[in-house]
Amino acid sequence: MMKLAHSLLWVIAFTPLLTSAATLPDRPRAVLRQQLVKEDSVTVVVRDVASGESLIELNPLTPRSPASTLKLLPTWAALEMLGPAHSWKTRVYADGPVRGGVLKGNLYLQGGGDPMMTLERWWKLITDLRQTGLRVIEGDVVIDEELFAPLAERRGDFDRRPQRTYNVLPHPLLVNLQSIEFTVRPADDGRTIEVGATPLPSNLELQNRIRASTGPCNSRNRNFSIQHSEDRPLNLVVSGTVSVNCPPQSARQAVMNPVDYAYGSFRQLWEQQGGSIGGGLLRAPTPPKAKLLLSRDSPTLAEVIRVVNKFSSNVMARTLVLTIAAENGSLPASSAAGEALIDGWLRNQGLVFEELVIDNGSGLSRKARISGDSMARMLAAAWRSRYAPEFIATLPMGGLDGSLRKRFKRLRDPSRVRMKTGSLNGVSSLAGYVTGKTGRTYAVVIMVNQKGAQYGSGDLIEGAVVDWVLDQ
Repeated sequence: MMKLAHSLLWVIAFTPLLTSAATLPDRPRAVLRQQLVKEDSVTVVVRDVASGESLIELNPLTPRSPASTLKLLPTWAALEMLGPAHSWKTRVYADGPVRGGVLKGNLYLQGGGDPMMTLERWWKLITDLRQTGLRVIEGDVVIDEELFAPLAERRGDFDRRPQRTYNVLPHPLLVNLQSIEFTVRPADDGRTIEVGATPLPSNLELQNRIRASTGPCNSRNRNFSIQHSEDRPLNLVVSGTVSVNCPPQSARQAVMNPVDYAYGSFRQLWEQQGGSIGGGLLRAPTPPKAKLLLSRDSPTLAEVIRVVNKFSSNVMARTLVLTIAAENGSLPASSAAGEALIDGWLRNQGLVFEELVIDNGSGLSRKARISGDSMARMLAAAWRSRYAPEFIATLPMGGLDGSLRKRFKRLRDPSRVRMKTGSLNGVSSLAGYVTGKTGRTYAVVIMVNQKGAQYGSGDLIEGAVVDWVLDQ
């Protein structure tokens, strides 16, 4: 009953503002006409975060695809529900005794959902494990992936580009975003082309089939591709034609599956540091009586969400939703459980978004939906929240960093535009905070859902709206 009363009070308080707000200003409206974008395909909401006064309300209640601006919701929710100092733990266990540096049994790598297990941090974990004196693992390396529920999807289901790192799926033991940096360069003999890979997991077979050319380094003589086979996921073929006169080229791609990647990279780095492994790879939960050998914390949540919003990491955003579920006792964690918990938490704050569909939380989804009104209300609430400084600091600043480093470059003060970008086929969006020339700060939400919006028309509309707000 209290929740209903709270919701009704909000509707009563804000309905006059919605109806009395100005329509779209002349300049943004002109850009819509120039770009042949229909008004009913666009949502624009501009509200003063302090007073709630609305300056623009165009289709505020229409549910739309938000693309990556949806990441604002799980990052704020995670801050409030888990706290900025929250961290993820990766643990290493043994199920047998360790004598004289020899483990008489299996080694368990228990994934804790660390979303920032970079190659450097993975190397450090392995180095720290070697520093305990352990040298020989007589048994198997066992990957414990029990924290998250198995996913009913494959990498690349969204757009059939499984090699793209933005399609990497969450996993309890996700190492280096499951990717490899490939480098193609002329060999020292001046006649052949070399292919390097960092890292090169011990279980991955890399075949170099690049044809070397002695011609000029033009478009015909500098192309290479990396073929992935579903039948042989541990085999990669690099082919193409590259001139020996070309400088080194690089490409980063997602490869293998997360368990094979974690095991292969672990074994590679372990053996590089003088260790040995007698067995192979297994998948299993950690036995209750296993002995803890090592535990390492991730960077804090406050650090992680800066990466999520500044650089729009899909897999990290998805991991936040799963972590919220796991930390609230829903094990193995699923996106559906995390979505339900976030929705319930929002309702307890008096933020009832009936149209909201979080889906996986990254915005890389055709199901995700939110209205401009709901997004603006969320932004206003986040502005007033206890962790507002931590949240606001995660947003890209105009012309300075993250996904806005090439936009709004004329700004003398980048902090006046702190906004999250979003782009999908048929979707362009921008949401966050803009400070006008009078010093008032506004929650600004712009969503364009129309075919081709991602090819520039959306950016032009967003730019016109933001420029107008900056002048207020």
